[in-house]
Amino acid sequence: MKRFFSTIKNIFKIEDLRSRILLTLGFILIYRLGAHIVLPGVNPNELSALSKQTSEGVLSLLDMFSGGAFSNASIFALGIMPYISASIVVQLLGIAVPYFQRLQREGESGRKKINQITRFLTIAILLIQAPSYIANLRMQLIHTPGAIIDGGLFFTISSTIILTAGTMFILWLGERITDKGVGNGISLLIMVGIIARLPYALAGEFVTRFEQAGGGLLVLLIELVVLFIVFVLAIALVQAVRKIPVQYAKRVVGNKQYGGVRQYIPLKVNAAGVMPIIFAQALMFLPIMFAGFSSEGGGSFIAAFADYTGFWYNFTFAVLIIVFTYFYTAVTINPRQMAEDMKKNGGFIPGVKPGNKTVEFLDDIMSKITLPGSIFLAIIAILPAFARLLGVNSQFAQFYGGTSLLIMVGVILDTLQQIESHLLMRHYDGLTKSGRIKGRGSVSAM
Repeated sequence: MKRFFSTIKNIFKIEDLRSRILLTLGFILIYRLGAHIVLPGVNPNELSALSKQTSEGVLSLLDMFSGGAFSNASIFALGIMPYISASIVVQLLGIAVPYFQRLQREGESGRKKINQITRFLTIAILLIQAPSYIANLRMQLIHTPGAIIDGGLFFTISSTIILTAGTMFILWLGERITDKGVGNGISLLIMVGIIARLPYALAGEFVTRFEQAGGGLLVLLIELVVLFIVFVLAIALVQAVRKIPVQYAKRVVGNKQYGGVRQYIPLKVNAAGVMPIIFAQALMFLPIMFAGFSSEGGGSFIAAFADYTGFWYNFTFAVLIIVFTYFYTAVTINPRQMAEDMKKNGGFIPGVKPGNKTVEFLDDIMSKITLPGSIFLAIIAILPAFARLLGVNSQFAQFYGGTSLLIMVGVILDTLQQIESHLLMRHYDGLTKSGRIKGRGSVSAM
């Protein structure tokens, strides 16, 4: 406890870090306030039908990612997911379209153009999703007199503009956090929205367990223990590495020998972090979004992908996670660049020839360790379906693994790693006694 308070004191001694943390907290507060600002023309006291619709199924996930803004008919109701969907499209175009491949090779200027294209595509997606959300809002509140004061054309147009502006404002907040605050802004805002739903989910599970034949306090304690175990497994997955030995050749300068020391390259079992989960989840939202946020009237296909406990939903979700894990690992880890850097520094992997053989060796190692990592990631991601089948409350089940838990673990570790880097750079103690925190971005040689 003494070390904890000492660390907090050290954090606030560093002016730059203190400013970044306070700025981040301020932006998060703005985001949370916006999640409770209801669309003009909607009666906030008459949203029980919408809340009931988002209490189960895929819409409960969408509501959780928006921090409850979806069920509040808020100006932030569509959350950040349209931007994630646009990012998926642009990154996939980077594989198939030469123009985007050229932009990726242009460095900072190319990155700025890609970001601009992603924003324009986000607006295009919002102009489709916003009217669908408004149509669903009308359908849910049609039997509640006075829920929508004026549901005419002006309401549709104005609400579409407001919802579009709301998501773009969230994007702006995320970018400001990344540039001026602590952590990855977009991921941090998603995590904050998830955490905001935890008290409601826990309260709902508490009520469920103390109902007749609910199991009582014992079952609730067992659930919390299982949740803790899954949380620890998720941390282990995010931090797991495999160390590849690198031998630096001896160099003679004058009468002294330098080098000859064996070091390690830590290759991550899950080098892609939580991005495969976020991208896969964004794609799983698409069927219900194109169906107007309703599983009714969409046929068996929409119904199957509106039920997150169903086989086809979880099978598709798991496959997408595995695919995106390999995709992001290929983007994050470049074996050829690693081999060239080793060669420039006089290093080599014992028993492997420098050059193409080293590239092939590293590529083979990454393929082998990514497979179990991606499968483990997929298994943890679909655990909420099993928790729900075992009788856990629908909202609380989302924290038994799944997208929510993995995002929380990854983002928390990354944010703490940034704070620790600031502390160590100023010669203060780190956050833990056992050593440096390894976030998903930790790729330094050991």
